[in-house]
Amino acid sequence: MSNPKAHKTRLSLTWRVIALNSLLLLALVLLFSWLGHANLTRQFEESRAQHGERQVREIRLALSRSEESLRQLAALAAAAQGLGHALEEGENGDILDALAAQWPTLQLEGGVDEILIFDAQGIQQADWGESQAENERPIQEWVRQVMVSEMPLTALRCSTDCRQYAAVPVLVEGESAGTVILSRSLADVTRQAQQVSESDVALLVVGPMASRDLESERYLAGWRGHLVALTRQEQNLPMLREASQQASIRELVDVPLRLKHRGNDIELSAVRMDDDGDRRTIGYFLMASDITQQIRAIHQDTRNLILVGLGGWLAAELLLLAILLTPMARLRRISSVLPTLAQGRFAEARTAIRRPRRRLADEIDILEGTTLALADQLEALEQEVTARGEQLAERVDELARERDFIGSLLDTARVFIVTQDADGRITLVNDYALSIMATREEMLLKRLFDDVFPPETAALSMAPPGAPQEERTLETTDGRQRTIAWYHAPLPAGANGRPARISVGLDITERKAAEARLTWLAERDPLTGLFNRRYFQDALCAALKRGRHGALLMMDLDQFKDINELSGHQAGDQLLRRVAGVLFEEFGHRGTIARLGGDEFALLLEGADEDLAVRVAQQLNQVLESIGFNAGERRHRVAASTGIALFPSHGDNPIDLMASADMAMYKAKGSGTQRWHLLSTVENAKDELQERVYWEGRVHRALEEDAFELMVQPIVRLEDRDVRHYEVLLRMRDDDGELISPGRFIPVAERSGQIIPLDRWVLHRSLSLLGQLRDRGVSLAVNLSGQSLHDDGLKQYLADEIAASGADPNYLILEITETAAVTDFSTARGVLQAIRDLGCRTALDDFGVGFSSFHYLGQLPVDFIKIDGSFIRNLPVSAESRVIVRAIADIAAGFGKQAIAEFVDQEALLPLLKSYGIAFGQGFHLARILHRA
Repeated sequence: MSNPKAHKTRLSLTWRVIALNSLLLLALVLLFSWLGHANLTRQFEESRAQHGERQVREIRLALSRSEESLRQLAALAAAAQGLGHALEEGENGDILDALAAQWPTLQLEGGVDEILIFDAQGIQQADWGESQAENERPIQEWVRQVMVSEMPLTALRCSTDCRQYAAVPVLVEGESAGTVILSRSLADVTRQAQQVSESDVALLVVGPMASRDLESERYLAGWRGHLVALTRQEQNLPMLREASQQASIRELVDVPLRLKHRGNDIELSAVRMDDDGDRRTIGYFLMASDITQQIRAIHQDTRNLILVGLGGWLAAELLLLAILLTPMARLRRISSVLPTLAQGRFAEARTAIRRPRRRLADEIDILEGTTLALADQLEALEQEVTARGEQLAERVDELARERDFIGSLLDTARVFIVTQDADGRITLVNDYALSIMATREEMLLKRLFDDVFPPETAALSMAPPGAPQEERTLETTDGRQRTIAWYHAPLPAGANGRPARISVGLDITERKAAEARLTWLAERDPLTGLFNRRYFQDALCAALKRGRHGALLMMDLDQFKDINELSGHQAGDQLLRRVAGVLFEEFGHRGTIARLGGDEFALLLEGADEDLAVRVAQQLNQVLESIGFNAGERRHRVAASTGIALFPSHGDNPIDLMASADMAMYKAKGSGTQRWHLLSTVENAKDELQERVYWEGRVHRALEEDAFELMVQPIVRLEDRDVRHYEVLLRMRDDDGELISPGRFIPVAERSGQIIPLDRWVLHRSLSLLGQLRDRGVSLAVNLSGQSLHDDGLKQYLADEIAASGADPNYLILEITETAAVTDFSTARGVLQAIRDLGCRTALDDFGVGFSSFHYLGQLPVDFIKIDGSFIRNLPVSAESRVIVRAIADIAAGFGKQAIAEFVDQEALLPLLKSYGIAFGQGFHLARILHRA
């Protein structure tokens, strides 16, 4: 029985291919034609744009050349023999005689239309040629400018025509005796513009002056201008009138106008002439180019592209039809055979298709052979299906055995395995789950899964129904809580057609405990138990997002480093825990407390105002001072410096706010009256922070780029004014080459920790200099910062640099301040002795500021004592200063040390210093004397 669907009307594959191919080829023909037309148009537009730019350049160059030549002609006229003396004497006859001979030449060869002569008072004395009075020329202003500046002046004025003017001074023995003004029309420039543009040219004057007493025929109302010159007037004047109604003259300057006129394509452009700023009329060059041939050529090329494309399309379609006819007939035969294979008539299919015999087989031959092979395979497959049915029965028995194996596997698995029906009731529980729950399977079957393993309320509200994964808590019979992670998966529907699911539970009790511990460690400081920096920043960010106001207190323990060094780090850790405990007890209820790192703590007070923040800071200092901390035999005093920043006034983000609090904390450390500081305004805090960050970057960059400079100040032996001793002074060179004093960058380097590499840089350069001067017996004194006293590698660095430079260490004097020595006496004494062991000499700088150092002076291994300059300056007028300086000199002599007086800035100090037995002096006055000598 035949299939009725086989006889329905259908479109042959051959015609489908031809139709689709035709559409594709036609689309390509149109696309390539459009691309060709667009490319030709683009090339034409680019060539016209380049042509227009060249026209503008050439016209402006012609105007400039004409202006320069007119100025030169004016200069020649001004230099005419006898003209200057005639202007000085006021003889009109002599003035006319001076230029009478030149006027014909200037008029005929130079194209000059007018000459005006003015004396030194600006009064016109003579004139030649035709004037342009209608233009209201500022002649007197030009004369005044030329007489004042004694410099030539050029201008362009347009009215009934456009003229160039040149005014030059008439000089007699270097003084201006008068002025010569020449003018001429733009006829030559117009001719050059026509030659350059290769098109018709017009000269247009726009403005109120252009409409007075002029030919109405050449007046263009659309542009409010008058044509003072025009080539081919009969053809171009109507075209210009039409153009004036389509575009403004300013638009023509920027973009050329294209229009149709008498069947031709015309491109019209304008070039504006520069003016002198006070005129009421403006001149324009108009160029009209006929581009008809270029436009027609583009259209002709586009038509040729379309015709060639259509011809190629027709040839391709005919060729494709000839190729497809025979192969498609064979394909139709194969398509009629395939339904017989589907019906199992394999012999009929073999009869309809002949086996291919050609050596060079094509795809259709392969398809025919494949169809025959498919008939053989389908027949063999039908026979195999029968044999497979018999094997299926044997496979059913194997599956039954496998089911029993899976049952035993479920019972021995170390996980909870529970199956549920569509209502969520338990249908199976494995032995491991029963053993953990200490119950029997009969007690669980038919019970709801949620009753046996109840979900947590929060998890139930958040988890969607039927979630594939969840966590539930199981309470065992012995009262212990276990956390079970359940994984749910659907099972095939049973005989009733309702779905079921299997739930596999994994005991994650130990893992949850570890996760809780990790969460605590991520938020807490392990030493003190307080919140850490990350949690504190998150809390601060949350407070700012909520739009709350409040205060941030940042606290840094004072002298904590001394506790670590004197009593050990174990004692320091004990103190940190003690401080953390007190802070939490006293202030934990007020806000969030955190240890930021090291000996820094922070307190966040939401809703606090300025008064409350200050009271808390004062209370905090009182609480810390009440702590008594003993470490071994030492008792340490606990104190802190607290910086207060308010939000959002001192910062609207955690970074700015913590930076402001950090700045306030540094100010508190520098305060001598109180141990807390509240920022006054955010502007000041930000400015100071930016200033500090800026100078830290400058110092770091200067160290990398070697942008420091060493200078020296002589230390004079007062007895004979001999100099063998210099103090090294450090300066920084900025980007402009100027030197920056150390007061700008040394404090920043000390706070940022860059002072140690800076000290090493100075030592390296000083030793290199000493190595070059080792035969001259010159000593250099270098200042060391207090932080370098704690530089463990200083001695080895100094030894290596002495060896590398080849300098004599006896000529290197290292200075430390009295304050640094007394503050850490034991460390200072050890460092000074180590320096002397290397062969260097030492000095105590700024001596006398603290008299407590007298007690230690004999124990410090120093060679020189430098008396602080604050005492030296006041010696002539202060009896107290004289007593102090004399005492310091006597004590230094008693300990066998030489004294150096700083800041010697006047001659009157020298006799006093000698009388006190002070051997050396340094200062501006001594350096100036040596410089003069």
